Parts: sequence; structure tokens; C-alpha cells
Amino acid sequence: MSEGVNSIEAAREQMVQQQVRAWDVLDERVLETLRRVPRERFVPSQSRFLAFADADVPLPHGEHMLRPSVVGRLLQSLDLTGSERVLEIGAGSGFVTACLATSSVSVRALEIHADLADLARANLAALGVRNAEVVTVDASELTGSAEYDAISVTASLPVYDERFESLLHVGGRLFVVVGTPPVMEACLVRRVAEEAWTRESLFETVIDPLINARRPQIFIL
Repeated sequence: MSEGVNSIEAAREQMVQQQVRAWDVLDERVLETLRRVPRERFVPSQSRFLAFADADVPLPHGEHMLRPSVVGRLLQSLDLTGSERVLEIGAGSGFVTACLATSSVSVRALEIHADLADLARANLAALGVRNAEVVTVDASELTGSAEYDAISVTASLPVYDERFESLLHVGGRLFVVVGTPPVMEACLVRRVAEEAWTRESLFETVIDPLINARRPQIFIL
């Protein structure tokens, strides 16, 4: 193994141990996923030095990759067992898509920007990920019935949108970040019956908002 490969693997392990595990991600399946999926392959070349940093890596259109610690908490909360059909809202460069694909039957990832969707497809194809598709679509216009066992919304919702939870099968889980800066709340929503959901607060964070998502009403006196 070359010195370069050794240094990359050392940086990856440091990311897993000092950033992800240190932020209460203790599920060994999740930690192993973050070891197996090469994050550096999804980072734009000009930001490659940030591949293993706990930082928001810039993408085109002012978007950012989620920090590794947030990805770890996202994956741990969804608790994928390998049998799920997953929907991802916001594919970005495809890193979270690849992580979800390692632990599920299939992933359908939605991305509003055509060039980012193309980038995600190319990154996934280069790694031989065959159980994920990236679709160019505006997720704010999403409609449908219960189709998925897990949903990951990788952009924040200024106002919670019930349409996403309605796409879950009974027993399904939805990871979503709700609110506006300076504080947003990451939540896990479970569909526990045909017309019943529970909501659990997980942690506070700040991530990019979903384009065209509903905004809070502004009242003018």
C-alpha cells in the first residue's frame, strides 16, 4: 500500500473516530459504512483537502455536502437493515446516496440541479453503485402515496412539510431538519399507523434550506 493511500485511510479513520463516533454515533454498521464509502471521491477537486474535515464542503449553486458527523447521525437514526426502499431529498454530489445504498435495497435520490444530478450519477457509477437512481426534479412539488421505508431529507425545511411523512409505509422513518438559522432541529419521524406519526428531536444543527420549500408566514402589523 502506498504512502498516499495510507495517509488517506488514516485521515478517514480519524474522521470516523474523532468526528463521527465522538458525536454519539455508536452503531458499528454506520461507522463501517463511513469507512467503506470513499468520501473523497464525492468532494470537488478544489475542496479535496476538506474531504475528511467536519466541515460543510462547497458544491455548485451554493449547496454544501453534509458534515460527516451529521451524516453519521442521519444514518444511525434511520437504522437501515438492508431491506428498505429509501427516498433521498437532495442528492448533491451523491455521498449520502452511496451511504444509503450500502444499507438498503434501493435508493431514489431527487436533485433539483441537473448538473449536480449528473455529477452524483457519475460518482455513483464510478464506484459501481447499482441500486441507486438520481432523478432531476423539484422535491417541493413531490406528490404520491406511501412508497418508502425510509426517507432522508438532506436539506432543511423552514416549515415542516407533512407530504414527506405521508410517503412512508407504516413503520417507516423520516430524517428531517426543521427551522431557520441560527438554530435548526434534526428530527426522526416514524409512521406508527395509517394516520399516526411520532416525532423525536435528535440534535441541533444548521444546513442549507431545501430550494422552493415553504417559508414561515411573515405578519406585518
